[in-house]
Amino acid sequence: MTLQNLKTQIIKELSQVSPSAKLDAEVLLIYSLGFTKTELLLKRDYEVPAEKEAWLRNAVARRATGLPIAYITGHKEFYGYDFIVTPDVLIPKPDTEILVERAVDVILSMMDARGENLLTVCDMCTGSGCIAVAVAKTLIEDERVPPEQLPKFTLADISEAALDVARRNVAALLGCGPDGASSEASRLILSRFNFVRTNLFDAISEAIKYDVVLSNPPYIPHTMVDELLRDGRSEPRLALDGDITLEGDRAIAADGKAVNDGLEIIRNLIPQAQAHLAPRGTVLIETGEYNAEETAALAEAAGFNTEIHRDLEGQLRAVELY
Repeated sequence: MTLQNLKTQIIKELSQVSPSAKLDAEVLLIYSLGFTKTELLLKRDYEVPAEKEAWLRNAVARRATGLPIAYITGHKEFYGYDFIVTPDVLIPKPDTEILVERAVDVILSMMDARGENLLTVCDMCTGSGCIAVAVAKTLIEDERVPPEQLPKFTLADISEAALDVARRNVAALLGCGPDGASSEASRLILSRFNFVRTNLFDAISEAIKYDVVLSNPPYIPHTMVDELLRDGRSEPRLALDGDITLEGDRAIAADGKAVNDGLEIIRNLIPQAQAHLAPRGTVLIETGEYNAEETAALAEAAGFNTEIHRDLEGQLRAVELY
């Protein structure tokens, strides 16, 4: 079957279940055939090999169940970089890019102010590692930052499976030079990364302080998570539901009602981050547009000054604590 005919069939099938059928079809074709988007347009009469067609039809069937494209291909672009993803981690989303952008600005300002002393950064609830890796890649590509001045990064998560994905992304995006070979510079970069399995800061000594704490914690209200997962998106509830206690139970308010504001994890994160924050340090937390102001209020009650940054769509998204 020709590429164009197969593409038309895939779009027709996916249009019944996906609001982005054309984009889904293009992503699957580009991934399976190894084509660029331009080649996809130019090679309309290309005869798709039988084994590729079989893979594509299987992928379309999986997408029809609601499984996200990123979990089918195992890849997702974020901040201009190609990340490995599995169903053990959230799929990186453009909303989070404002947190990366602001983190880079904060770190560069700190580096200017503090000279040669290495900064320390903790990415709590790291998931795929996309935040820490995107920050590190951006700093490495900045000619003002020599490799020896790259901060030390701690990537922390409660899920060992998520940490395995984060390790793979660090190795894939930071571990090799342009020719695919490990270099002295890349070995130095990799030495700056540490991985910790922990329930928030529980397994991290209070003696350890960080100049910058970054986090995209679970922050979605419990009932909203139910709605999100009903469409088969298959992302881990553990990484979405913000109304779960540190013991793993549904949070209950003083009046005996179940909490449903998505802030239970953040209520615990703020004081724990504060206890691990170095003098003049900064915390950046991603939140929902529906609870960013409440997060800022919690931080201010703990003694922080705050600023809320908007994402690419103008929604309240990243809360900065300092």
